[in-house]
Amino acid sequence: MTESGAREPSAAPTRRPQFSVPAGRTAPPQPANLADILERVLDKGIIIAGDIRVDLLEIELLTIKIRLLVASVDKAQEMGIDWWRNDPMLSGKDNDLAKENRQLRSRIEELESSSNNRSRKRADSADG
Repeated sequence: MTESGAREPSAAPTRRPQFSVPAGRTAPPQPANLADILERVLDKGIIIAGDIRVDLLEIELLTIKIRLLVASVDKAQEMGIDWWRNDPMLSGKDNDLAKENRQLRSRIEELESSSNNRSRKRADSADG
């Protein structure tokens, strides 16, 4: 105590009061941050589907069907979705396709040139 009789402040940290939830009641929901929401969505997956249709005088002019799946790779594979494995642009197979394409073009050129040579020989022998 000080000379005036007041207590000196103690060095112990102050504690905030803790509230307990009475029996039979649930705790109020805690706000989720973006990381928690994203983790839940990727873990479970979410599908957004919608159709946009434009009609004029009961004549359908345009229909757009939108299907969006947001999920983790593991979840997509569980659902049987693995298109990225066979997509040449994503799997690195585009180099193989480009090589095959060059070979086919070369073969077509060879066939066309040999066909043109035969046509010329036939034309020359018919003239002579």
